[in-house]
Amino acid sequence: MYTIGELARLSGVSTRTLRYYDEIGLLPVVSIEKGQRIYNQAEVDQLQRILFYRELKMPLKEIAPLIQGNDQFVQEQLAKHYAVLTLERQRLDKVLKSLEKTMQSYQGEIEMTNEEKFSAFKEALVSENEQKYGAEIRENYGDQAVDASYAKMMGLTEQNYQAFQALETEIKGPLLLAAVQTQDICSNEARVLVEKHREWLEYTWNSYNAEAHCGLADMYLSDDRFTSYYNEIVPGGAQFLHDAIKIWAK
Repeated sequence: MYTIGELARLSGVSTRTLRYYDEIGLLPVVSIEKGQRIYNQAEVDQLQRILFYRELKMPLKEIAPLIQGNDQFVQEQLAKHYAVLTLERQRLDKVLKSLEKTMQSYQGEIEMTNEEKFSAFKEALVSENEQKYGAEIRENYGDQAVDASYAKMMGLTEQNYQAFQALETEIKGPLLLAAVQTQDICSNEARVLVEKHREWLEYTWNSYNAEAHCGLADMYLSDDRFTSYYNEIVPGGAQFLHDAIKIWAK
């Protein structure tokens, strides 16, 4: 048996965190003796599993059902996160390879073309997008369309890639803010926002159509990750962009 202080020292988890896990039902204490929380071997083992899941970057709300789920459910979730971590490792490997080449270039050992200088960043962007949103966009648009979009991204010239990145920053920042401040999806600012958003999509879409644009707008509200992508910069931005696309994309 361990008191909360003993378990904190054993695990490296603060007593405050252990109390929080108890409050949310993630690691409930089964007994209290003389005012002290007491943890048995079962709770020690459960904490070890929690820390393992946290190492996989799992949110606490996803860990809770894993703790209570059957073996098949746990294996499915672990496989899912294993795949995510594998993609992240591949992304970092590409960035490290590019960094290594850059260092060799500065030392005069090799020469890098401009295309090589930016290829790793494009590959990293593709990997990150697939990691975060791959399942959703493939379900909505199909593997062929998604793979073609990635191929077009990788084929961007240095100049177009920089323009693509700059336009994304402009959309998420001043254009979205100016449009939201009008509180009018029919405003000229809203129209410009949607036109620029379309221009941004055309850097990676093989062909543009309004229906697909509106479908993407729906995803901005149906998935918290898409929603926060815009709301983290401009509160309410995702909803406004969605509504404006529905008006101006057509």
